Amino acid sequence: MDIRIGIFNSPREISFETTQPANEIEETVAAALAGQTGYLKLSDKKGHVYIVPTIGLAYVELGSESSRRVGFVA
Repeated sequence: MDIRIGIFNSPREISFETTQPANEIEETVAAALAGQTGYLKLSDKKGHVYIVPTIGLAYVELGSESSRRVGFVA
């Protein structure tokens, strides 16, 4: 699944792919925005961890869960 995170006052966004299901990510984002942790913590499929303070979150965009095919399809 593709994830894009927008940060206030920053022209760039954080973009990565993860293996977590969409409902799990939605729960994590909702818990972070509800003030339970004060930050959003997600990891990508390579093992990198992204921690963003919730005060800086502009948006979180969840992409499709299907993987992209590479090469020729018969």
